Amino acid sequence: MSEEIINRVANSKLLTFDLEEIYPKGERVSFDISQWLMEGIVLRESEFREKAKEQDWSQYQDKYVALFCSTDAIVPGWAYLLLSLHLAPYARKVTVGSLDELESILFAELLQNLDVSKYTDKSVIIKGCAHKPIPQNAYVLLAQKLQPVTKSIMYGEACSSVPLFKRK
Repeated sequence: MSEEIINRVANSKLLTFDLEEIYPKGERVSFDISQWLMEGIVLRESEFREKAKEQDWSQYQDKYVALFCSTDAIVPGWAYLLLSLHLAPYARKVTVGSLDELESILFAELLQNLDVSKYTDKSVIIKGCAHKPIPQNAYVLLAQKLQPVTKSIMYGEACSSVPLFKRK
């Protein structure tokens, strides 16, 4: 006689939080301002303003844009502000820094406003494997957001999770 196989993971009261499920949809692009600098290092205000005025900003419609400078140029703060104002009518979000920093900022904003009340007094597994570029900082922020309300927090998969926190 064979015994019935019971899926204990499916029957458990564990809740899984998958950061990929809240991943903001939209293309991420970077904009290197060094292309607008003389020899890649000197910003000439009049030329920079003219290039910003002539640029077709509509190509950034609904995109997340990371402004950066790939050279060791000293870029005045107003230059990033000027570009962000030109991008504002088109882009979903404009930041200064790398694409990784952009991802981190997007998740910080998402998690700051996240309602975690459904996780109150529950055991939660923060899913670890992701196919999308989830920044490590997002996992840290999520754990901190969940800790005050959950009974326990684990990381990984239900079949092989690492315990991180258990309320006393």
